[in-house]
Amino acid sequence: MSRILKHTVELSVYESIDALADSDKELMLRAKKVSKTAYAPYSQFYVGAAIRLSSNEIIAGSNQENMAYPSGMCAERVAIYYANSFHVDARIDTIAITARAKEFDVNHPIAPCGACRQAMSEYELKQKQPIRLIMTGETGEVFIAESVEMILPFMFNEIELKKK
Repeated sequence: MSRILKHTVELSVYESIDALADSDKELMLRAKKVSKTAYAPYSQFYVGAAIRLSSNEIIAGSNQENMAYPSGMCAERVAIYYANSFHVDARIDTIAITARAKEFDVNHPIAPCGACRQAMSEYELKQKQPIRLIMTGETGEVFIAESVEMILPFMFNEIELKKK
């Protein structure tokens, strides 16, 4: 006999970045600014991510494409890997993610891809503390998840790799 297992996602929804707390708005504005440094000649989809560390320092990254897909790197992983390389002992408190496109308006929240969700979950597990995610497009609503686990239910972790 089977049973049903449900996973509920809870996101706070804000009308726009102007409705955010000042620190969250500052982080999102930094993500928007860094999206302008993206190298995206193929997709023409420019993503920016900004991370607030436990030290209150902000680290930012943009997507970097390569003609040999999938050799490029998403903005979220650029920022996370930089943060961990140069601020090894700092916790990641919050990640703000935004995107814009050359050919159309991105007017809804942009969520991280699966690879970025897995990478973020690794750091959430490593630091034993949730990482908040703030997601928006060029305009429109803002979604906030209080943990990566909210957007990656049943996440793969080190327990899966250990012999029992």
